[in-house]
Amino acid sequence: MTCLIVDDSAAFRTAVCGLLERAGILVVAATGDVDEAVAGYRREHPDVVLVDIDLGEHSGFDVVDALQDLDADAGGRIIMVSTHDPDDFADMIAESPVRGFIPKFALSAERITAMLGTDSGAGSGTGVH
Repeated sequence: MTCLIVDDSAAFRTAVCGLLERAGILVVAATGDVDEAVAGYRREHPDVVLVDIDLGEHSGFDVVDALQDLDADAGGRIIMVSTHDPDDFADMIAESPVRGFIPKFALSAERITAMLGTDSGAGSGTGVH
């Protein structure tokens, strides 16, 4: 499985790269802004995109919109992450095309694969995990 990480914190990107790569997920790009996220998606077409909801001057939903403009099926590959309470963004996540939400403190390869349904070939897995 390949992954693109979009988060404005370089420290978080580094930590998650290590966490995921130790679990066998190849991080093909890690960036902090919309334009680099689009370029990385276009270049790598990753299996999953982890997008921080709060990107400083931009929103993670800006990244979602840009990726959807590039690839209508991108939403099924996107998992939103944040340190904020999931209830703060539940409506926005539910209305967006993203696969779901995982709190940053609970992020793991197992949760990602479970949400994508790749661990057992199961269905959608949409929601908050």
